Amino acid sequence: AAIVEYSEDAIIGRTLDGIITSWNPAAARMFGYSSKEIVGKHIDLLTPEDRADEMISILAKISAGRSVEHLETTCIRSDATVFPVSVTISPIRDEKATVVGASVTCRDVTELKHAAEYTRSLIEAALDPLVTISPYGKITDVNEAAVRATGTPRNKLIGTDFSDHFTDSDEANRLYRLVFTRGMAVDYPLTLRHRNGTPTEVLCNASPYHDTRGNVLGVF
Repeated sequence: AAIVEYSEDAIIGRTLDGIITSWNPAAARMFGYSSKEIVGKHIDLLTPEDRADEMISILAKISAGRSVEHLETTCIRSDATVFPVSVTISPIRDEKATVVGASVTCRDVTELKHAAEYTRSLIEAALDPLVTISPYGKITDVNEAAVRATGTPRNKLIGTDFSDHFTDSDEANRLYRLVFTRGMAVDYPLTLRHRNGTPTEVLCNASPYHDTRGNVLGVF
């Protein structure tokens, strides 16, 4: 009870019919409804109309005893503002192990979304082509400058071999492998090939990027 009470995440109990049965203080702060105002009401009050089908699919999973983890969706506050949330939903069972409801944990990810958008805007503002490459040499993301430099749309670049876009594919492969062995590559000369065949001499700087645990995800 103390864990639920003092959690920074909204924790909501609901029946399979969607009736809210419990509401912690974090839920009150997040959604703007007090416990007295919301308990006994339908959880659809918190769900945008365009997410109705999503909720039906979730209910089917919960009824089958399955959990839904880290679902990125949107919710509605009492003042009608829509905001992004990460939701985890787990089935609640009675003493016979029958699913009788669900526990819904919501985390407001508005600040994370804003940070991601800000970071993306900086990446797109760069005049130089920026590319991320998987450990297997596949392009995982590019900025608009890379699209212009290659003449290839973003969706056509992502998933292709990094080396395919240079006149010397072996040298391009050597670049990202060098990063894994030495930790970086500085002013590495390559010749970028435009979609129309036009070559462009470039100097590449590359380094590994990591997840929050320090594991290498690929090359930037």
